Amino acid sequence: MQDVGTAKTSTPAISPLAGEPIKRADAERLAGVLKAFADPARLRLLSLIQSAPEGEASVSDLTAPLGLSQPTVSHHLRILTEAGLIEREKRGVWAYYRLVPSAITAIAELLTPPRKRATRKTR
Repeated sequence: MQDVGTAKTSTPAISPLAGEPIKRADAERLAGVLKAFADPARLRLLSLIQSAPEGEASVSDLTAPLGLSQPTVSHHLRILTEAGLIEREKRGVWAYYRLVPSAITAIAELLTPPRKRATRKTR
């Protein structure tokens, strides 16, 4: 892969649901990633990229299905890339985007309470 975008925002190692307080810096990083998710256009972009042939798409593949202009789609893709949720690969004059499955999985795991909390006995 060439010119793969790197994440400026990383997820914390400790879940806010782990039963211990999350550090301020970790909470701020996690909030940044969750803000990237918290937009209908970005959620649709993630879905469109995941369902695209080969699991990747260019801006030109995404503008019509979203009904948004190319600059707006590029803006949303930049936010998702900076959050580490997608990666960018430049090929010639085109850039292609694909999901980073490990980032999506990490967010899901951070927001899933540990199993032991679900099986804790009540008094």
